[in-house]
Amino acid sequence: MELKRELDALLGVHPGVWIDPDRTALIEEAIRWREALVSESGALATWTPPDSTGRRPNDTYIVNRPEIHGTVDWRSPYCHPMDPETFEAILEDALAALRGKPRLYVTDRALGADPCYALPVRTITDRALAALFTDNMFRPLLQGGDSAFADRPFILLVLPYDRLDPWRYEGKLRFDPKAGRTADVAVAMDFARGVGVVYGSAYLGTVKKLMFTVMNWLLPEVGVLPLHCGASQGPEGDVALFLGLSGTGKTSLSSDPSRALIGDDEHGWSPKGIFNFEAGCYAKLIDLSQEKEPDIYWAVMHPAPPEEHGAIVENAMVYPDGRFDFSDRRLTENSRASYPLSFVKNAMAEGLAGHPRTILFLTADANGVLPPIARLTREQAMFWFLMGYTSKVAGTEAGIVEPVSTFSRFFGAPFMPRLPEVYAGMLGEYLTRYGARVFLVNTGWSGGPYGEGRRIDIRLTRAMVRAAISGRLDSVELREDRRFHLLVPTHCPGVPDEVLWPRDTWRDTRAYERRADALAREFARHFEAAFSGRDIDPGVAAQCPGR
Repeated sequence: MELKRELDALLGVHPGVWIDPDRTALIEEAIRWREALVSESGALATWTPPDSTGRRPNDTYIVNRPEIHGTVDWRSPYCHPMDPETFEAILEDALAALRGKPRLYVTDRALGADPCYALPVRTITDRALAALFTDNMFRPLLQGGDSAFADRPFILLVLPYDRLDPWRYEGKLRFDPKAGRTADVAVAMDFARGVGVVYGSAYLGTVKKLMFTVMNWLLPEVGVLPLHCGASQGPEGDVALFLGLSGTGKTSLSSDPSRALIGDDEHGWSPKGIFNFEAGCYAKLIDLSQEKEPDIYWAVMHPAPPEEHGAIVENAMVYPDGRFDFSDRRLTENSRASYPLSFVKNAMAEGLAGHPRTILFLTADANGVLPPIARLTREQAMFWFLMGYTSKVAGTEAGIVEPVSTFSRFFGAPFMPRLPEVYAGMLGEYLTRYGARVFLVNTGWSGGPYGEGRRIDIRLTRAMVRAAISGRLDSVELREDRRFHLLVPTHCPGVPDEVLWPRDTWRDTRAYERRADALAREFARHFEAAFSGRDIDPGVAAQCPGR
């Protein structure tokens, strides 16, 4: 199929096409067609079907073509291959569905704040809210410039509420055991042709995560390390990166009022420095409070006429008078807010900064055995980057209802499709070249595992993060955790000393030892299963607990 020709024909004759409508028009359209309701603050509230309150990793596919086959890690549980013929059939179905819609919204945006690496993206959807989401999250399209991808624009078709005919794709798409038939949802991307389709997933995060996966495949070929991270800059120009999966505090910790926010989710590290992929934030809202997360709270709750607001609140409880209840978990714990970066008072609109001085790996350890902060050597940093250990928190993915221990390499395995040696090697090279210090920060549990201990207070975590970024931990005595090969500070300003050594926070130290040993064995088993036969530096492999 000649997609560009088909799309030009479709957009040329369709009676309800909106080409790059302004922000106010998109907001008005979303309200007019009841895609969202206006909340008390003026933000738009929307809800998705129960099976679309999180990402659909099992229904996400990469088209397996000869020209990209050797660059994708098909051993990854997230790199599901799709044959070109199936993708062509989905494209045909998507185009047929779009032809029958009364309205189509087209936005031309870009990913990548650095004009040398900006990827043009044209999104076509039948939902004004999905188009508004791209306006919130993606960057303005640059005219001209010397981008490495200027002649490789990406096309994204988004049909959030349509479903595929499962009988047409029997044997081609995932079998859905709950439905007893082939799945009717597909999130597919064709790297070689520069085309993506979101078919049947109404969760808005699907749109951005598909595009981030595309960027994370593209950038290494031009010498840029993509990172699933938040980034901030201090008054003196020092840059800090926060790597972590959803639910580990990436957005909350990178949104520090004392520092300028570069971005909260995805960045590239090039020979020139750091650049944000996007122009917005997509923050978790569960238990949001003005005291603990003032920037996120203000972005959602500041009063404004709806046509001037445009924050999208997804799957949060709203009372009839328009008030939000962010503690209500009945639909999902993964309630989200999408808003422009300009809503953050101290954000850096340009999205560009120098090389990072401090890198923080965030993990929400549900076992309660990892220290709340530890210093990492280069080899340790590469190891924890490879492992990406955390606990998936409730609601981040469909079907997750309580924390589950997981290893998600690079703290974003679903979005990192290349061979692991590529990303890990680039990190080691850049750490050596630019001298960033690296810390592991546990934002999970202390005093016991999930259900017994308590989640580490974000105020204590902020104190540790600030101490790490400021350099106040550089000269502190370090105590070695020999089981996990971690260097733990014996003191941190603003944090009780006993909190820093997790064993001391448990009532039953023997229970701690059993739990810690069990986690160390999990590390060893996963490392062997995931990285045996890989080209992993022996010094990095030696950092694995249990080895």
